Amino acid sequence: MATDGKYYDESELLKDFGSYLSLERGMSQNTLQAYTSDVLHLMEYLEENGKTMTDTEEDDLHGFLCTLRDLGIGARSQARMVSGIKSWFKFLKLSGVIEKNPTDLLESPRLGKHLPEVLSTEEIDRMISMLPDDKEESLRNHAIIETLYGSGLRVSELTDIRLSRLSLDDSCLIVEGKGNKQRIVPVSPVASELIQEYLPQRASLKIRQDSSDILFLNRRGAKMTRVMVFYIIRDLAAAAGIAKTVSPHTLRHSFATHLLEGGASLRVIQELLGHESLETTEIYVHLDRTRLRRELLEHHPHFRKAPQ
Repeated sequence: MATDGKYYDESELLKDFGSYLSLERGMSQNTLQAYTSDVLHLMEYLEENGKTMTDTEEDDLHGFLCTLRDLGIGARSQARMVSGIKSWFKFLKLSGVIEKNPTDLLESPRLGKHLPEVLSTEEIDRMISMLPDDKEESLRNHAIIETLYGSGLRVSELTDIRLSRLSLDDSCLIVEGKGNKQRIVPVSPVASELIQEYLPQRASLKIRQDSSDILFLNRRGAKMTRVMVFYIIRDLAAAAGIAKTVSPHTLRHSFATHLLEGGASLRVIQELLGHESLETTEIYVHLDRTRLRRELLEHHPHFRKAPQ
C-alpha cells in the first residue's frame, strides 16, 4: 500500500491495528480477531475493484455493504463489520496513513425485520434435537436440514436434487439454480452420512415414475414441495423455542454468515451460493470441488462435525 510516496506494509499495519485495539481500546481477543477478519474481507473487495485502503471513498464502503446484503449476511454481522471497518480507518488516520476518514458518515444497518434472520449453530442443533425419534421421516428431515445448512441451497434447489447428480463418494452434488445455471456444491460429512442412511428408507417407498431420480421424497413416493420443507423447518424452530422468523432460506443466510465469520473469502461464498455461473466441464468440476471443499472444511462449523 502506497500513499504520498510512502509504502505501508499491510501485514505490519494489521499487527499494529491489533495492538491498538488491545492496548488502547481494551478489546478482547475475540473482538480483535473479528475486526481483523472484517478488514481482510474489505481488502479483498477493494482489490477486486481496483482500489486500496488509501484511496477508499464512502461509495466504495457502501458497495461493500451491498455485496454483504446480496450474499444474505445477517444484519448483526453487517453491523459488527461496520464497527470493525470504522475502527480500522480511525486507526489509519491516527497513524497518519490517511488524511480523511471515509467512514465518518457510514451508518450501520438497521436491525429490522426486512433484513435476513440468522441462526446460531446452537439454534440449528436445537432444531435437530426436536426431531422425534419415533417418526420414520425424522431421518429424512435431519438430512434436509444438514443439506440446506451445509451447502447453502435454495429450497427449490434442495427439492430438485437428483440422484444422478449426487456423488456421495466425492461428497458433492450438481444443483441447478436460477436461470438454469448449474454449479457444483460440496456436501458436508454430516449430510453425506445422513443421506446414505436415508437411501434404504427412500428405496422402500412406492416411488412415482416422475420422481424416480429425485432424492428427497414424501411418504407417497413423490417429490417434496417447497411448502412442505417450509413447514418442516418452521415447526422445528417453534418446537426449539426459537423466537425468530425461520424458513429454509434462513439456513442459507446462516450458511453464508457463518462462512464469512469463519474467514471464508467473499468470492468463494458467492460461488457456493450460485451468484455466478460456473462451467461444468470434467476438469473444472474436479478443480472447483477440491478448492471449495477445502474452504468449507476450514470455515464451516458442520464440515468439522461428525454425526452423533
